Amino acid sequence: MSLLSNFQQYIKQHHLFNQKDKLLLAVSGGVDSVVLCELCHQAGYNFSIAHCNFKLRGAESDRDENFVKELAVKYNVEFYSQTFNTTEEVKNRKTSIEETARDLRYEWFKEIQHSKFNIQNGLYQTSYILTAHHANDNIETVLMNFFRGTGIKGLRGILPKQQKIIRPLLFAKRSEIENFSTENNLAFVTDSTNARNEYTRNYFRNDIIPAIQKIFPQAEENSLQNINRFIDVEVLYNQAITLHKNKLCVLKGNEVHIPVLKLAKAKPLQTIVYEIVKDFGFTALQTTDIVNLLQADSGKYIQSSTHRIIRNRKWLIISPKNTNEAVTILIEEGDKKISFENGELELELNSKFDIQNSKFDIQLDASKITFPLLLRKWKQGDYFYPLGMKHKKKLSRFFIDNKLSLTQKENIWVLESNKKIIWVVGMRIDDRFKITANTREVLEVRFKNLDS
Repeated sequence: MSLLSNFQQYIKQHHLFNQKDKLLLAVSGGVDSVVLCELCHQAGYNFSIAHCNFKLRGAESDRDENFVKELAVKYNVEFYSQTFNTTEEVKNRKTSIEETARDLRYEWFKEIQHSKFNIQNGLYQTSYILTAHHANDNIETVLMNFFRGTGIKGLRGILPKQQKIIRPLLFAKRSEIENFSTENNLAFVTDSTNARNEYTRNYFRNDIIPAIQKIFPQAEENSLQNINRFIDVEVLYNQAITLHKNKLCVLKGNEVHIPVLKLAKAKPLQTIVYEIVKDFGFTALQTTDIVNLLQADSGKYIQSSTHRIIRNRKWLIISPKNTNEAVTILIEEGDKKISFENGELELELNSKFDIQNSKFDIQLDASKITFPLLLRKWKQGDYFYPLGMKHKKKLSRFFIDNKLSLTQKENIWVLESNKKIIWVVGMRIDDRFKITANTREVLEVRFKNLDS
């Protein structure tokens, strides 16, 4: 079959887009993207052309832009171009040139898609961004991911369709694309940096893969078959992980609660833990530390840039670091102010004090306090020793005695130290932590209620 026939069959097989859809082709001017243009033209698809000038190769970058502009004239289609100060963006974003260029490209493509294609003549149009990634690009990506360490997701390579981004040439090898170009007398430009190994992909393309092929001549074909297998493997893998997540994870507002005993029995433990926590900013390198929380004392935690995983009694709690979003908040020694759903807590250690406890301003014996403190919403089964009493009382009974409404109960928070409630916030402290004649230093906590 011809490349055009395979192209049309691949689009239909994977349900990539329809004949009437609006397509935005990412065109660099190289042979791959030029062939993509010709295939879309021969197949009769409705497309426009977009080109990024990253200003990384001087006059050559401008040459490419002019070439692609002429290509749009040849096909009589809309042409969009954008120039980027990529070197400056690399400094600002603190990412590699490759990563920065990729992000800039897709951000701009989506802007065009949103502003130009979605509404035309008052009618909604389905639109897609097409790139010219092919089978050899996929092999390179999988090899890089293998050595980078990205897990199953990385080994299945590039998908033909991810939301509105489509790669309709993934079925085609580089040699097939070049042959089609020759047969159709297509002109294209060559990026001089492709022959240099300053970029990771070029090194794999120019050195690593050819070296492998000397030992395994069928490496290219075998890699493509493995990619297809790993696509299926990922489906099975995700199904298994979803089952484990459903059994282990209890969603409570913005938090995820995981029973320690149940998680400890899960196998393979490291993999399951990583798959649960990765969406909260945690890395594979933190997995062992998170597993160690299963044996840690209550109050221990691991944190990412956005979340904490806290060991709280029989649970691991994944909680936002933004305390206004969390219902389980760690308070470290030295913290002066904590904002939370109901207001603010201000904390201060003081060696000079007068006993002036009120509902909103309390003083506790600092020698009896163990950090970190835990600020959380109360739950059924909680108890404390109300100030002035020598016997414990369940909070549920305490609320009844104080004639709290259902709504008031739902908004009660407690402050906890070493698994003991030291204060029902805004109501009463625990008798075990009161100031005595032997107290030398106090922890003063002031509660500023949002409603007050």
